Amino acid sequence: MQRAAQPFGVEPGEVLKTYYEELLRQFGPQGWWPARTRLEVILGAILTQNTSWQNAARAIFRLQGAGLLRWPRLRQAPLPQLETCVRPAGYFRQKARTIRNFAKWLDEAHQGSLDALFRQPPGLARAQLLGLRGLGPETADAILLYAGKLPFFVADAYTRRILARHNLISPGDGYPETQQFLHRHLPVDEGLFNEFHALLVEAGKRHCKRQAPDCHGCPLEPYLPPNGNSPRAPLRNAGRSRNHTQAYTRKEVHVIADVAQ
Repeated sequence: MQRAAQPFGVEPGEVLKTYYEELLRQFGPQGWWPARTRLEVILGAILTQNTSWQNAARAIFRLQGAGLLRWPRLRQAPLPQLETCVRPAGYFRQKARTIRNFAKWLDEAHQGSLDALFRQPPGLARAQLLGLRGLGPETADAILLYAGKLPFFVADAYTRRILARHNLISPGDGYPETQQFLHRHLPVDEGLFNEFHALLVEAGKRHCKRQAPDCHGCPLEPYLPPNGNSPRAPLRNAGRSRNHTQAYTRKEVHVIADVAQ
């Protein structure tokens, strides 16, 4: 596969840092994940598969109305009741079974303890989640990042689209290649991964749409590659917010791509 062109004289990490700062400056902190408890985060990560967050939120609201946003009730809920509650999120039979299987597995493997799940080595926790039917890499990483506070970048379709259009990755790069690129070139920090992913999703929704992208007004428009060439070099004098990056750049950088595989 042909690799994406790299910025002349600019390290990918510097480009990503600038993109993060510009997105944060214009959009502000996103406050993800929009949930009150770790259980809601996990349910949201499952329910938002192949649908909008609005539909997932409707399903969570119905689970709440049925009193199923507590582990004891959720574990004991009949499958037809779960299916009825999660119907607004689509694929309701599959998602209800995934939720039920996760709750059963957590009981059997970790005595029902999310703390026990997330205390494990991150790579092991990820491998266990990926072993559950209905949990793919994106869902597993969303659970690990937003519920477990573990540094796995969620390299979703928005992220891949933006990075590919800016020639930081190849158009054919999939989830694992994109995640490895981000883990390699960003400081490994849960807070940074959380906020950066949320900002990229916002940019994707507002501007970098799959069909008919609207680059006008996008914080990343000044860095868009001209005629498919390398990204323009980050502007050193651009206005930047340092909410995360001042602290993160002082941390020792660990490459966890091998753990994330």
